[in-house]
Amino acid sequence: MVRKCRRCPVLDTNATSAFCFNDKGGATHEFVVAGRSRARRSSHTIQSSRMEAESKGNEAAPLPRVGMFLSGIDLLRNRAYNKGSSFSLKERQLLNLEGLLPAHVSSQEEQVARAILRLDGCGSDLDRYTHLMSIQGRNRSLFYSIVCNNVERCLPLVYTPTVGLACQRFGNLYQQSRGLNLTLQHKGHISKVLRNWKDSGAVRAIVFTDGERILGLGDLGASGMGIPLGKMALYTALGGVDPACTLPVMLDVGTNNQAMLDDPMYTGLKQKRVRGAEYDEFIDEFITAAQAEFGENVLLQFEDFANANAFRLLDKYQDRCCTFNDDIQGTAAVVTAGVLAAVPLTKVPWKDHRFLFYGAGSAGLGIAELLAVACAKSVGCTVDEARGQIWCIDSRGLVFKGRKSGGISANKVAFAHEWKDAEEYGNEKQPLEKYIELLGITGIFGVSAQSGVFTEPAIKQLVVNTPKPIVFALSNPTSKSECTAENAYTWSDGACIFASGSPFQPVTLPNGVTCVPGQGNNSYIFPGVALGILVSGARRVRNEVFLTAAEALAAQVPAENLAQGCVYPSLSEIRKVSAVIAAAVAKDVHDEGLATVARPDDLLQDCLAHMWSPEYPTYA
Repeated sequence: MVRKCRRCPVLDTNATSAFCFNDKGGATHEFVVAGRSRARRSSHTIQSSRMEAESKGNEAAPLPRVGMFLSGIDLLRNRAYNKGSSFSLKERQLLNLEGLLPAHVSSQEEQVARAILRLDGCGSDLDRYTHLMSIQGRNRSLFYSIVCNNVERCLPLVYTPTVGLACQRFGNLYQQSRGLNLTLQHKGHISKVLRNWKDSGAVRAIVFTDGERILGLGDLGASGMGIPLGKMALYTALGGVDPACTLPVMLDVGTNNQAMLDDPMYTGLKQKRVRGAEYDEFIDEFITAAQAEFGENVLLQFEDFANANAFRLLDKYQDRCCTFNDDIQGTAAVVTAGVLAAVPLTKVPWKDHRFLFYGAGSAGLGIAELLAVACAKSVGCTVDEARGQIWCIDSRGLVFKGRKSGGISANKVAFAHEWKDAEEYGNEKQPLEKYIELLGITGIFGVSAQSGVFTEPAIKQLVVNTPKPIVFALSNPTSKSECTAENAYTWSDGACIFASGSPFQPVTLPNGVTCVPGQGNNSYIFPGVALGILVSGARRVRNEVFLTAAEALAAQVPAENLAQGCVYPSLSEIRKVSAVIAAAVAKDVHDEGLATVARPDDLLQDCLAHMWSPEYPTYA
């Protein structure tokens, strides 16, 4: 087994030692060669010992270790250890870097400032995305330092909305592999392929997709790899998960997007999607192999699977491995958090609210179910009774019991209610404002990926129903949002509580009032949930965890944000928010008896202590 020091450019083959001798105390590297101690400058295999530990008289000093010392160009090309122009003069001498870097030793802060200047000079957000990905490919710590210190600036670049465009042009932008691509050609030996990942011994969390439903953009096939890459980056930047523990995976089973198949720059399998038994066998082999290679409790996050597979795969594997689906459960948690914060602002009790979802796919139904659980808890009724306050619209119109136009699929049955106006209005799809009027709707949620479906008449009808309606236009990227923040605030005369999936700027109305939209982005939820799962060593992820996460997020919205109608915390505080969510999740895991580590005295401090920081280590 090969281990590498987490803070030094040393690969360790001694499985009994958890740390490099330089990791604690920052001593200069010393290596024992042929019975004498001296500093080594070559890059071939060498033998090292923990000189510092021995000098302090520790009786149980680890055995000598065999390792590989990275230096010179090899070190500068290793993104995990490279510090670029921040290597000190002493480090440059020790690590064979003299002459390979400019004379000035830059601080990490100077490097971040230089990168921001470069971002300012880029002509488009896609250029900025490409620049940031280039930095991530050569200097991991610098990339995360840039993002962590400029979250509000960088989040829309690293993730939605820019990542959607990056996926659409993935083949044109491709420069280097930053994840693992598993194809049908690997069927039968996926375990062997997983071992090719250079950090395989450290992997504890995997985000994987088959690329069939990328954001609101549909089937992008292998070009959907940008989503696992972006999610894993946010695990670290926003949740503090050690990047060495993360692995983005594309499961390439083909694509039905003819434009992709015809594109000479497309990087994936050029064939139609595989369905049925062959598809299921491929997914099953991957999950089985991942658990075998990385441990039974490795976190497996489903990402952007199409509706036909999302629910059934989650149901199939939820009790078999440590897994969740962010589109279903993460989206549900962040939206429910927004509603938990919004309902007190409406001055309408939970029992009198009526919610309508425009879109009844995996995201919409996942939100509706968790919202029903939250409503039941707040009202003191059963979950089934709370479901009665929630309605859905799909491609055929309102979902209601006995609908003749297309029937009702199994996963929508729970939200198919008796409708007293069905005989008069149920035979054909009605305008949105008509449903809002007839059902007494007080809050609408857009999960349709259809731009502009939240119309002016619909918003105005909401205001007729309730003085302060909830309007969440959640579809990503921005081009797919059901309405803009300006639309919602203008048409409601500033009365609505608005949130969206992608960011919108504050809106100043003619009367001088400035309305601040919230961003109901999953990035508030999944990094903290993942951290809590990993810190507690969870064996399984229960659905209840996501209500816990939603409540923890809603509790952290500052009063000044609520006063402006914004129902989410500032993104600049998101690492603190993630730590609180992680502690709440870890508490649930321990309370349910699903943890595999001892329960710490202070869960929040434990989560904070586990959060990886992008500051450069000192090598000499």
